Amino acid sequence: MSIMEHNGGSVIAMVGKDCVAIASDLRFGNQALGIASNFQRVFPVTDRTYIGLAGLGTDVTTLRERFRYRVNMYTIKEEREIAPETFAHLVSSTLYEHRFGPYFVEPVIAGLTKTPSGGTKPFIAAADLIGCLNFAKDFVVAGTASSKLYGLAEGLWEPDLGPEDLFETISQTLLNGVDRDAFSGWGAVVHVITRDRVITRTLKGRMD
Repeated sequence: MSIMEHNGGSVIAMVGKDCVAIASDLRFGNQALGIASNFQRVFPVTDRTYIGLAGLGTDVTTLRERFRYRVNMYTIKEEREIAPETFAHLVSSTLYEHRFGPYFVEPVIAGLTKTPSGGTKPFIAAADLIGCLNFAKDFVVAGTASSKLYGLAEGLWEPDLGPEDLFETISQTLLNGVDRDAFSGWGAVVHVITRDRVITRTLKGRMD
């Protein structure tokens, strides 16, 4: 049993047309023992950037506060909001600092980047527990159900999905993926980030 699987949980992010979505399940367990069905793994960094943390529950809570502190310090020093790409490198460097005694967490970052023309473009990235970044143009996954999510996302994801179609795609991918994994599930929360707003919906899942 890997320490990464001790508390269970999975996170996925997907790219759409001028929008991006990030979702996670809500189960918190001690291996096969279920403890809670409302554990949050996805947190807002800015209005248009979110991070999902899959892994050991204690490290998820610790890193959430560490990233919040570092983002606040960046905002004060630079006098501007942190961009998703910059935040991804901040996450990478934070994890790499602790490579000899790592945080047992796999982060997933999703957000909208401002373009020079004044528009926005979607950005997603994932990292391993020592901060090696993986940038993608379609989707990224992390957590105990990652192998199942990969297969489903390959089959369901299409380019240039609108916000509602993207929500449907990521929801079906996550719910069906975690149904095939004993350490994930018990409902899900989905955030769809568009240029105008962030749509958050909570989904009911199988509780067995």
